[in-house]
Amino acid sequence: MSTRKDLVAQIAANKRRTFYLMAGFALVITGTVAAFSLAFAYGPIFIVIAVLVAVALVWTSYFYSDRLAIAAAHAQLADRNQYPQLYDVVEELCIGVGLPMPKVYVIDDSSPNAFATGRNPTHSAVAVTAGLLQTMNRTELEGVLAHELSHIHNYDILVATIAVTLVGFVALLCDFGLRMLIFGGLGGRGRNNQGGDAAIFILALSLVFIILAPIAAKIMQFSISRRREALADVSGVYITRNPQGLISALEKLRDNPTIVHHAPAATAHMWIESPLATDHKDVHGWFNRLFETHPPIQQRIDALQEVAGTLPPATPGT
Repeated sequence: MSTRKDLVAQIAANKRRTFYLMAGFALVITGTVAAFSLAFAYGPIFIVIAVLVAVALVWTSYFYSDRLAIAAAHAQLADRNQYPQLYDVVEELCIGVGLPMPKVYVIDDSSPNAFATGRNPTHSAVAVTAGLLQTMNRTELEGVLAHELSHIHNYDILVATIAVTLVGFVALLCDFGLRMLIFGGLGGRGRNNQGGDAAIFILALSLVFIILAPIAAKIMQFSISRRREALADVSGVYITRNPQGLISALEKLRDNPTIVHHAPAATAHMWIESPLATDHKDVHGWFNRLFETHPPIQQRIDALQEVAGTLPPATPGT
């Protein structure tokens, strides 16, 4: 990250991980519908449908999920005359790191928070809450926005944005399957068309997959999110060359108990701090961490304090 070569390598790695994530979710979706076919004896046509749905969903996620994320947060395009400091900070940071100006949104919510979305730097957006603008001074605001612009610069937002739609679809698909089971969706078809212990085993295995698929999708989403949040913290510091700005901002976020009112769980990994009512700030244990979208804030602060004295004398964006 301290050299352009490191940055180019990281962007290339993020693009590869994007492909792997999209392929992984497509496989989970296909496997889930295949489990439906086995459990409910719908035949191989369900497998074909799964492949088509998975491809269509990935395509739709790539082009439109950023709009869905903005809409889900009830974000409104920020007026430059009403928010001059916000625009000034974003423009200054974009010039420093060599990014095109993203669209800037404000969310009418008193909880301090922010997120970035989009499929690439030329199709990106940054959204901040009114609470963030009221809580942070200019230096802290620079730290938060540098963190978000790092997500854009490093192509993190593509993975995060696509995950919003894909995780939600897997959850809805599996919920549909369980409801079919509860309300008699089997209808005896699977048991009539298949007999014996083998049929029972296939049915049980299929139902287990249907139950576990959304959990696996969530773990995939969260593990990627945690790594990239920590990386964006450090990247943001390299943009501003002032670690105290982001450290102070994270301390304010750590001490603020409020939550964002319009933040679906599927978008939680996109925010600088989890917008949900969780105990993520003090979570311990590897199992609990599996289901957390962000590293503990104090852990992020400690990491930035270690970086504070080791910044290389490079210009921003290198």
